[in-house]
Amino acid sequence: MAETSMQDLIDGIGSGDIVPYLGAGALDGVINIETGEPIPADSDSLILAMNNGNPMSPRLMYEFPRAAMDIELKRGRSAVNRFLDSTYGATRWSRSPLHAWLAAIGTPYVIDINRDNQLQLGYADRPHTLIRGISRIAGTDYRFRIHHYDGMRYSEREIEQEAVDTSLPILFKPMGSPLPDATYIASDADYVDYISELMGGFAIPDFVKRYRKEKQYLFIGLRMTRDTERMVLSDMIYDAATPAGWALIAKPNAKERRFCQRLNIEIIEADVSDLMAAAAIVPKHETGIGIDGVGVKLDQ
Repeated sequence: MAETSMQDLIDGIGSGDIVPYLGAGALDGVINIETGEPIPADSDSLILAMNNGNPMSPRLMYEFPRAAMDIELKRGRSAVNRFLDSTYGATRWSRSPLHAWLAAIGTPYVIDINRDNQLQLGYADRPHTLIRGISRIAGTDYRFRIHHYDGMRYSEREIEQEAVDTSLPILFKPMGSPLPDATYIASDADYVDYISELMGGFAIPDFVKRYRKEKQYLFIGLRMTRDTERMVLSDMIYDAATPAGWALIAKPNAKERRFCQRLNIEIIEADVSDLMAAAAIVPKHETGIGIDGVGVKLDQ
């Protein structure tokens, strides 16, 4: 595989030939505007935040979906959703330089497996298409919801995939978000349903399946050690080019190396800060801009 520079990756993202795929590390540096605490994004920090700062048993600490399943069984699915609503929908966070940069260069297609609003806020000044994953819902053959954003607010109702304006940027958040209304993939039960339908082809709209053919990906802030995230990734990048892309992992372990080799992904031993430095982006804390959801004004 030919050596690829950071500038090559930046140019590919700008042209749309390389699709950014964002993991928890993409939120590094984002803080609570009031308290200065970092946003909980990775598995461990989410579990601790969900459990009032207290560790859970080693079995549950292994992965957030497992811990969320335990909370769901004890207190109901709504307890997990309330935690995510409070964390990502009601708390004011500083703006992420990475997300702001992706929006500034007009990236046409972004996959973001986090559950926050940063990506949507970055595109709040222009029309776009939002796709979010759903699970355990009757009355539909699909495991996604699509909303149109007109530059001011999201459509009150979901739109059919046949009605999507494919010239607009696509923001794909498979694990959900609070806007325009809250929907999340969080617990083991959610993932079992979602990944099953993802493997069957029912969790990705047809226009995305056409668009993604022969695309390459840059995995940013994603450690490839968690089984659920690896399964989602494998299906999200189906029909990728050869090689499938690159992963920014500063200190990859043997498990990550084997996984990336199997999927034909090249590991670049760097992190988000290296990408931002190459793009000449200086991190700074901003409150950002507002975005109108369905009857909801979010001003972070």
